[in-house]
Amino acid sequence: MARSTSGESLLSRVVRIYEAFGPDHRAVTLSELARRSDLPLATASRLVNELIEYGWLRRDAQRRVCVGVRMWELASRAAPTVGLQEAAIPFMSDLHAATGHHVQLGVLQGGEVLYIERLFAPRSVRNRVRVAGRLPLHATSSGLVLLAHSPLEVQEATLHRPLQSFTPRTITNPALLRSTLSEIRHTGVAYCPGYVDECATGIAVPIRATGGRVVAALSLLMPNDGAARGAIPALRTAGRGISRLLGDTAEVRHIA
Repeated sequence: MARSTSGESLLSRVVRIYEAFGPDHRAVTLSELARRSDLPLATASRLVNELIEYGWLRRDAQRRVCVGVRMWELASRAAPTVGLQEAAIPFMSDLHAATGHHVQLGVLQGGEVLYIERLFAPRSVRNRVRVAGRLPLHATSSGLVLLAHSPLEVQEATLHRPLQSFTPRTITNPALLRSTLSEIRHTGVAYCPGYVDECATGIAVPIRATGGRVVAALSLLMPNDGAARGAIPALRTAGRGISRLLGDTAEVRHIA
């Protein structure tokens, strides 16, 4: 594989280009892409032009660089979460219709919660979650459910790193986080009023595959007015429905 004068492989440089994109950087100028990927402008320009020829990148009407449709097609076709999403969508739709609030599906990925599906409620509270977006495990209802059922080494790694505070309600004390995880394993639900946004309450339940392994978290985001507890039975019912469907079909692969 071709390498630069610094010894870096071509594949490494291409990976850095793709990692320069994100939920808040879906379209970037060539100079910004070079800066975000830490590549010389000439190198970034050459690689971008080649990737555009293959359809893996594209330019929008403002000549900004975006991820190409061909890359989206390949990624969607091979995504390890496809079976999970297909099983979850009918139950998420019913929950969304019944509550009128945001419904989300998240998985554990790289020490964070990665959101793979979301049903948006325009008249509900502000929602920071985006599909393919990430949030810290300790601060979100989905993240806490996933963390509570994650391997011990993942829990300990989280407990021993700085815990970012979003609001005064965010758990930033390791001892409190440890006891909260224990409670979630006991009750089967994470209830998080004002953890990420003081106006919102997140509640989440685990999604289990064959053998009871937790593979995802289903969550609701509602106003922080105390009414969210009333939605827990409906959330549990949806979670059990998705889990039952997963247990009756193919095994869901780990993606963490």
